[in-house]
Amino acid sequence: MIDILLVDDETYVTESLELTIPWGELGVTTVLRAASGKEALQIMEENAVDLVVTDIRMPGMSGLELIEEVSSRWPHIRCILLTGHSDFQYAKKAIQLQAADYILKPVNDEEFMASVSAAISSLRGEWDEFDKYHRLLYSRKSDYKILRENLMHDLLLGREITARALGEQLEKYEIALQPDQPTVMMLIRLTGRFSAMDQQSLDLMEFAVGNIAEEVFGPQYNVWFGRGPHECLVMMIQKEGWTEPVLTNVEELKQPVGTFREHVIRYLQGDLSMVVTAPFPFADLTTAYRKGLGSLVLSGPEENTIIYMDNELSKRPENDAAQQALEELYKPPVLPQLLETKQWEAAARKLDAVFDAAERVCLSREHVYEMYLSVTNAFMYIAHKQGHLVHEIDHAGFDLLLAHQLIQSPDKLRRWATEMLAKLQEELSDQDGVQSRRHVIKQVQEMVTRDAGQDLSVKMIADKVYLHPVYLSKIYKAETGEGLGDYMIRMRMERALYLLKNTNKKIYEITSELGYQNPQYFSKMFKKHYGMTPNEYRDQA
Repeated sequence: MIDILLVDDETYVTESLELTIPWGELGVTTVLRAASGKEALQIMEENAVDLVVTDIRMPGMSGLELIEEVSSRWPHIRCILLTGHSDFQYAKKAIQLQAADYILKPVNDEEFMASVSAAISSLRGEWDEFDKYHRLLYSRKSDYKILRENLMHDLLLGREITARALGEQLEKYEIALQPDQPTVMMLIRLTGRFSAMDQQSLDLMEFAVGNIAEEVFGPQYNVWFGRGPHECLVMMIQKEGWTEPVLTNVEELKQPVGTFREHVIRYLQGDLSMVVTAPFPFADLTTAYRKGLGSLVLSGPEENTIIYMDNELSKRPENDAAQQALEELYKPPVLPQLLETKQWEAAARKLDAVFDAAERVCLSREHVYEMYLSVTNAFMYIAHKQGHLVHEIDHAGFDLLLAHQLIQSPDKLRRWATEMLAKLQEELSDQDGVQSRRHVIKQVQEMVTRDAGQDLSVKMIADKVYLHPVYLSKIYKAETGEGLGDYMIRMRMERALYLLKNTNKKIYEITSELGYQNPQYFSKMFKKHYGMTPNEYRDQA
């Protein structure tokens, strides 16, 4: 869709061009006319003009002055000069002003059409580059969102990583935190009207909450915001100059935390519950998350409150016996390590040792919940690494609202943990991982089928199923006999057949809907797949 503006004080020239040139063949949809430079500027202020063809000599504002003004105000517009004067100075000035072409009167239609066509091709090439750049930028941002969330989940669930490697990943994913700096974590549960929303609406609200968090905390703190693995939002913040001795409490955060909640209530008409941890070394991220999540859940599902945690709580004498019992959880080898190496019998002995120790002391509800979180974190971590959705293995135990029944006593939790370990062993120990691979293949096919019109890549899909792209391609080909890239193309082509046969959409519209950027490339792929072009198929159908 190209809009062109013809400018000449001799109106018969613009009238003749409007009536005689086959504009549709050139891809021009709208032809506008002006009799002066001033009128042309007024038209461009009110219309999205793409190409200006102007005479040079006009009263008031010359064509050279006009294109100079156009270049200054609308640099994307292409300009062609039209004049009866062949003086080289005009051509020289036109070149300096970066005019697309310079045509002499009287106008030759073929010459004029060739000049306009070249300008339009140049415009479309620029648009394609612009569109490609923004697609790549969007793809990069989408990839980063997935990678950041995967990294956050891994760290919160107990992934072991050196400070140096972690620092490199944080920098690579453009996360402005440092692994050697004190950190405060905020766990956020959306309440009020958010609780009744469907998942798509809730995703939008979580995105909006993240934007509010960036606006409130961003000016003073470095922020990492995302969705945690236990159906809550997580925000980690650091501040330049923070040191642990200075951070004995979180008093300085109470004002921005209050502002954050007020903005959520005012602009999103919902509410939230929050837990704000005491400052902790970044290496203690998993422990801080587990304790913060326990406080958030035990505060009650409908209570809209902000809890500020005290770092000294765990050091009180009355907790010593319980803490000693819980130490069994954290003695190496820890449960995630045993599960990752599939030492199922050793993992079962580990659970028995933990719960045997718990039976010998009187545990509070908070301590039982800490046991629950440690065990579920380990289960979730290994399931995610193997490409499984842990909720499909056992939904109830991983729902924060339903989990309350499991923490009424260590005995209930022990029975569930033992059963869950057996389910994981059955799910993850199939010979050669056949079942696991089939589950991944199913996820991939559902993703490609659902998003056939999106600009998906093997890398994007691999990130979503937590596998390396090369390994994913290898197991997909081994399981299905078809390359993953070939499968993605086939799904697009089948979608193309449907759209060509059952809709009146133009070829370029179908091209865009299928995620291709160039209709010629789409036609080439279609012909390679079906032996005919899209137009030939449509004519035949």
